Amino acid sequence: MKKLTLILLSLTFMVACKKDNKQTEVTTQTKAEPIKLFMFDGGTVQVNKLEIFSQDDLYKGESKTFADMFFVVQHPKGNLLWDAGLAEGLVGQQPFTTPDGAFTVSRNQGIEEQLKIIGLEAKDIDYIALSHTHFDHSGSASKLAHATWIVQEVEYDFVTSIEQQKNNPDNYNAIKDLKITKKINGDLDVFGDGKVIIKSTPGHTPGHQSLFLDLEQEGPLFLAGDLYHFEENRTNHIVPSFNFSVEDTKASMEAFETFAKQKGARVIIQHSTKDYNSLNHAPEPIQ
Repeated sequence: MKKLTLILLSLTFMVACKKDNKQTEVTTQTKAEPIKLFMFDGGTVQVNKLEIFSQDDLYKGESKTFADMFFVVQHPKGNLLWDAGLAEGLVGQQPFTTPDGAFTVSRNQGIEEQLKIIGLEAKDIDYIALSHTHFDHSGSASKLAHATWIVQEVEYDFVTSIEQQKNNPDNYNAIKDLKITKKINGDLDVFGDGKVIIKSTPGHTPGHQSLFLDLEQEGPLFLAGDLYHFEENRTNHIVPSFNFSVEDTKASMEAFETFAKQKGARVIIQHSTKDYNSLNHAPEPIQ
């Protein structure tokens, strides 16, 4: 009888231990921290000669106001800045019209002031990725010289070339202080979990790229960079006159739309005032 009692006690102890271990496993499992996306105002671009945004005279005599969005992605593995708005030198100044009269540009706040809104400083940004290196997307880049610049190798070679330094010094000067580079050739899953993916979409510039995001509440978003500048460009696949390659642009548009459809992604045209007004502005995240 004593032997039977001892066996029963041993079994009871073993079951209790298993329950305790299971309980410990459950309580130590925590839900992964969600990705947060913050949208900021990188300035305003008044396009005075809209005809340059087609290969013909489609928009001759028209003008249009562009937004200039940039974004911060907060991921458990690091903070990524996507694009960087217009030049910081515009802050506090009167709107500036380019010598050719094509654009009138302005910006109200610099990046350091804007990051404070979400409790960050420039030093908290681990990575910077520009859709491309035109002046309206790289304006605050010099403030992030400590960050790792994720850039298509062909874009890096393009913007740092002697020709670009001579003919488009503003574009080169905006990125010349970014010494820590991660050069890529094609797509990149930034954090390795499929949630933040840089997609190669060349054509506007040699190494133009777009950004796919899989957000918990909002769902999939696809930031187009300058693959499209406004809704009609996307609907009719209209290519600006100043694009680096018409052929590459059209191929990128097809690939972009295929991927967006596969993922069920909402497309954000970064210069669209309509899309700008539809998104939460910092400090409210787009989750």
